[in-house]
Amino acid sequence: MAADILLVDDDDAIRLVVAQALRRAGHQVRTATCLAELDREMRAKLPDALITDVVLPDGDGIDHAARIAADHARLPIVVLSARNTLTTAVRATEAGTYDYLPKPFDLDTLTRTVAAALARQNGIDLPADEHADASLPLIGRSPAMQEVYRIIARVVSNDLTVLVSGESGTGKELVARAIHDLGPRRASPFVAINMAAIPRDLIEAELFGHERGAFTGAAQRSAGRFEQAAGGTLFLDEIGDMPRDAQTRLLRVLQSGEFTTVGGTRAIRAEVRIVAATNRDLRGAIADGQFREDLFYRLNVVPISLPALRERRGDIAELARHFLDRAAADGLPHKVLDGDAVAELKAFYWPGNVRELGNLMRRLAALSRDDRITAGEIRSVLGTTTAAGEPADIDLDQAVAAMIDHLARSEPRALDNGTLHARLVAAVERPMIEAMLRRHGGNQLRAARAIGLNRNTLRKRLDVLGIDPDANSTAV
Repeated sequence: MAADILLVDDDDAIRLVVAQALRRAGHQVRTATCLAELDREMRAKLPDALITDVVLPDGDGIDHAARIAADHARLPIVVLSARNTLTTAVRATEAGTYDYLPKPFDLDTLTRTVAAALARQNGIDLPADEHADASLPLIGRSPAMQEVYRIIARVVSNDLTVLVSGESGTGKELVARAIHDLGPRRASPFVAINMAAIPRDLIEAELFGHERGAFTGAAQRSAGRFEQAAGGTLFLDEIGDMPRDAQTRLLRVLQSGEFTTVGGTRAIRAEVRIVAATNRDLRGAIADGQFREDLFYRLNVVPISLPALRERRGDIAELARHFLDRAAADGLPHKVLDGDAVAELKAFYWPGNVRELGNLMRRLAALSRDDRITAGEIRSVLGTTTAAGEPADIDLDQAVAAMIDHLARSEPRALDNGTLHARLVAAVERPMIEAMLRRHGGNQLRAARAIGLNRNTLRKRLDVLGIDPDANSTAV
């Protein structure tokens, strides 16, 4: 549907290419370089959609968008920003905008977003786009993390149940805390329980509490985690390790909104928001009869998939600097990484994900003799394992066996939590794609054909893996 679109950005190149893309899609485009010009264009004619940058010469685009949204509730507003943080995504959502796109963005994504916004304005819902531990920092500018930020921003203001999936060490509890801390329940308790750490026969008492005399040793009444979290957020970590009988009890609570203590008869209102997390493949657990399918659908209202660190290598330098700064704030010597050290970090497989990186940076801050951490020091701690988990000068069979041995030593649960296949595939995918791009001189179409993918699928994998696209990409 053709529309009149107002585009506000002080970057001449971005205005040019975005306007051209929108015009190719059949829209009329007016442009502005600052908030004053935006207001002038709005007074002349109210557009069908507004696209605005955040940092403009005469003010903040999000603050201005909030005022426009208050006056024109039906006007779809899309925010563009190079400040690709969770805070920016949340601010844009709270301002009443339709969507937030981090720079650099793909022009096809922008035109699809505009089309969806215009359709929604006309009462039409387009099909959804295909690509929708508390000490770990929720930071990073990779496309995968930007998608996480956007989902968090959309759910903080409501009470929808969220299921966070990801490998151990990716920061699942931090996502849960962000949802709590940024939402309306922030003044109430955040209570976490790890299902894998509670004995099977005590899980129900831990969750729902118990009455005096309910079982041997119950000398007095005890409140469970649901009562402790009243008004706030209950984080159910490692939900895939919950016994079947406890799953049934939890399902009843989610369905009815009420629970009773162990040994009790009085129904208690479950006034909490539920965020669950797992490092297991729950669909596989359902097929194996280990997890209730109806409970899965109750929990999986809003799924958030956290990328492994090897899938967001562009964030490693920022994360490493964060950990070194935090170590210095804790009293350890302040250290910096040289360029070769950063390259060494990006080449490692990171079976322990962000947690493993944080532990390494703290160790190097304490033990490194110089102020500057070198690649040699990184190698001395990590060994020679590469991004594919493959020590030098051995064949593929040996490389796979070596990676499995490494996982068994560093993360024993990785061999029985249903993630091994995905990890091995991820380890091979990145070097394979990079090798084929080099072989075909950066031509994505030829590389995609050689691999056996269509070009759009390859481009999505480039984004997910953080591989730089070729020079002829439409990214701006």
